[in-house]
Amino acid sequence: MHRALKTLSLFASAVVVLSACSPGTPDEGTKTLKVAYQKTDSFTALDTMFQAAKQEFEAANQGVTVELQPIEGNDDDYGTKLALALRSPSTAPDVFYEDTFKVRSDVDAGYLLKLDPLLEGWADWEKYDDAAKAAGKADDGGTYAVPLGTDTRAIWYNKKVLAAAGVSDPWQPRSWQDILDTARKIKTNDPSVIPFNMYAGKGTGEGTVMQGFYELLYGTGSSLYDEESKKWVVGSAGFRDSLAFLRTLYDEGLAVTPAEALDANVWKKVFGEWFPNGKLGATVEGSYAPSFWQEGGSYAWPAYEQEMGVAPFPTQNGEAPGAVSMSGGWTLAVGAETKDPDLAFKFLTTAMNEKNSLAFTVESSQIAVRSDVADDPGYQGANPFVKDVSELVSVTRYRPATSDYPRISAAVQEATEAVITGSRTPEQAAADYDAAVTDIVGADKTVRK
Repeated sequence: MHRALKTLSLFASAVVVLSACSPGTPDEGTKTLKVAYQKTDSFTALDTMFQAAKQEFEAANQGVTVELQPIEGNDDDYGTKLALALRSPSTAPDVFYEDTFKVRSDVDAGYLLKLDPLLEGWADWEKYDDAAKAAGKADDGGTYAVPLGTDTRAIWYNKKVLAAAGVSDPWQPRSWQDILDTARKIKTNDPSVIPFNMYAGKGTGEGTVMQGFYELLYGTGSSLYDEESKKWVVGSAGFRDSLAFLRTLYDEGLAVTPAEALDANVWKKVFGEWFPNGKLGATVEGSYAPSFWQEGGSYAWPAYEQEMGVAPFPTQNGEAPGAVSMSGGWTLAVGAETKDPDLAFKFLTTAMNEKNSLAFTVESSQIAVRSDVADDPGYQGANPFVKDVSELVSVTRYRPATSDYPRISAAVQEATEAVITGSRTPEQAAADYDAAVTDIVGADKTVRK
């Protein structure tokens, strides 16, 4: 049995025992807590975690019912449906799954409860990584969400496909040119194979920028946002170079077709069809990739441990530090409209205790943000790539945590789509992006770099 399933099995057993022997505490009265989270046919780790936490919490808190509200859909769909629910006190959940890049905008909108007074009484908070804690902070310095885990991005490649094209393993491209050279070798060897997938366009939403464009942009030495001046960068040569790389990749047929790129479900083909069937050379993806292939995953593929390899994404011309990665992650937050903040926070801490956090982190192939989870043998041996993807934290970047970021991200996605479909040149798309950013934030909040 896979380590992840062993962990979950042991955890489930513990919950059953707890449910059977806990007398409960009747002082809470009859109450209902609503918990909203994302669930898809390929992402069930949250559902597993919350189902277990519900049993544990209800057994320990007599008279309290936890109403789980799984929301079906991809990240963008989930965000839209959650935002609608949060707008009304009658539909707003007490506890919910929150993307780190939306924390500040949702705090500004008044949707999240400030947790600092509650965190002071939670001993486990000291076990969380400081960088991960920062993801839940808002502009006022307060903490409004607790991190579930984090991730990094890397190049995942099929060893057999590269070997057939004469590329030795381990493969480590040192520059963008190395990527193109390898992709061309793969295409020449077997035109039916997709050499190198890099998400682009609005269809894959935030995946387009996190698993693609930002690796390029930050590898040029440029950035999206200037932290020192607190202004958005426009007129960036790195931005144009990044779009030009995508243009080359797609124009030469080294990536998926534009039509496939614009399909919101193209990632399912990446994980479930192309890699297992030897029809894809490499893709830029998150450290969580093994969660799809491991036993119990949506696209179980026993051979992935032997047939797949992972490499850091290089900087444009091999400039120091030689590689770049992106990190995101999700959190749990308490709704500002909850009628019982203490009880809602108590459920949050139950869902994120050591047992629950370990099970979730292993099942979803997250990078641990709790020291006790990071030190656990079950986490360290979850898959062969844990060490490699965890080391990328040293070169990783994070999205600008500002309330206007979601609109900026959408503008980046639009620029990539215009380029891969050929409707705009990289220079034109970059100019369109600059104009969009200026319109969104105002000229006084932009800087040319």
